[in-house]
Amino acid sequence: MTPCAGRCTGWITCGSGRATTSTPTPNGGGKKRRIRRQIRGLAPRSVVLAEDETDLLLFPPLRAGWSKRGEAARVSLSGRNARRVIFGAMNLRTGTRLFVPRHKGRSADFQALLAEVRSAYRGWHVALLLDEDSCHTAKASVAAAGGMTLLWLPKRSPKLSPMDTLWGQGKDVVSADKQYATIDEQVDRFLCHPRSLSNQEALHTSGVLSANFWLRGALSKEFCVLA
Repeated sequence: MTPCAGRCTGWITCGSGRATTSTPTPNGGGKKRRIRRQIRGLAPRSVVLAEDETDLLLFPPLRAGWSKRGEAARVSLSGRNARRVIFGAMNLRTGTRLFVPRHKGRSADFQALLAEVRSAYRGWHVALLLDEDSCHTAKASVAAAGGMTLLWLPKRSPKLSPMDTLWGQGKDVVSADKQYATIDEQVDRFLCHPRSLSNQEALHTSGVLSANFWLRGALSKEFCVLA
């Protein structure tokens, strides 16, 4: 997807160079304040992306079922539980989204998403809001994010990422209580859900447009003037 175009000055690129990042630290309210300050200090031609990944399993998450009163429900399982990892990033100003399905969730897989981000936002400075998963904090991943600003979320705070909300909604609609013939079929149908949303709908349903969204004030800065 194409990022917003605009008439901007004083921009920097997200090309080569060391990533601007703070060493991951323990959870704390001070970390949220620091992220807000970092966003307010970004250059005019910048984008803020929320990044996250989620697992899809062939055996569905069971949210509801039935059985005779007094008897436990039987759940039949067989074979190996196939798995895919969906990496995603959403522009917190425009709602534009990028998705990269992978077989695993390792550092190299996260770097595949970074490559997509660079391609989509060539000529823009990218600030990436992400958690401290090992695939993100690996030295190779930080090196691959050279030139980007990495905004580390507090530990154990998934609700601070709008992507976590989109993942949960997609699983409720597509994955819960549904058994697919193959994991690839489930991946295709799962990705159809967030891709079917308009940019405005994605921002609304993920909570970014809420008056209580924790980055609302920081994101009010005008990074560019739309054409």
